[in-house]
Amino acid sequence: MPFGSFKQVLNDGLQNGYAVGQFNINNLEFTQAIVEVANEEGSPVILGASEGAIKYMGLDYMVAIVRAAAEKSKVPVILHLDHGSSFDMVMKCIRNGFTSVMIDGSHHPFEENLAVTQKVVEASHAVGVHVEAELGRIGGVEDDLTVDAREAALVRVDEAEVFVKKTGVDAFAPAIGSAHGHYKGKPELAFDRLKDVRDVTGVPLVLHGGTGIPDEDILQAIRFGVSKINVNTENQSAFTDTIRAIFEKDKNVYDPRKYLGPAREAIKEAVRTKIRLFGSANRA
Repeated sequence: MPFGSFKQVLNDGLQNGYAVGQFNINNLEFTQAIVEVANEEGSPVILGASEGAIKYMGLDYMVAIVRAAAEKSKVPVILHLDHGSSFDMVMKCIRNGFTSVMIDGSHHPFEENLAVTQKVVEASHAVGVHVEAELGRIGGVEDDLTVDAREAALVRVDEAEVFVKKTGVDAFAPAIGSAHGHYKGKPELAFDRLKDVRDVTGVPLVLHGGTGIPDEDILQAIRFGVSKINVNTENQSAFTDTIRAIFEKDKNVYDPRKYLGPAREAIKEAVRTKIRLFGSANRA
């Protein structure tokens, strides 16, 4: 089938109390694994394409691979730009067939983030493309925030209300204490902030840094309006750990199919676990 509708699947999740997983793709095997298990579970799925992955795979190759997977799929498959850094990058992806994009101006001051997001939404909506944006700062692998710094990084509810209303974004990622990469300790999500953001914005919310967040916190976030959860590190680790184990067991392996195949299966099981946790199984 053609690429699915980002806005449609997220709004359905918001209305019916489940979240759709965004699983980032890094190569052919990632794409195959994610789409195959989404079909097995009857779940809509979002394939996240970071700028780094686009550079690695090549934009033309990436779109062609995902389009081939989507055409064979019986469930909605969405190709989504993850953390687009600029208006030009967003437009490049749209011209090449993406039907949803994320513009990430969260590292800019509020007014600058607002302005670039408004520009992206106006241009994207004109051609039927849906937009996700972010406010506040999502932590990274090397972040080690103090209490005061953590508070400063969290989204402000008043700014979230103004931002969503003025930009008209289709999905909103508020910084509530999650981080990209592996967590150093148990993540502490600001659920009170998330609930308030849900109440003032009314749009599907997005949780970045889904790897390593306890299951009970994931379910709480979904109850508070999160309809899209991003996962990448967990799949990368499953893929790499499997290959490493194969090489440690037999150093004479040289056929890529002998280690990429099992690594692809490892991704499938990781994705399957998340789909069932998020509640999106049998929702397609």
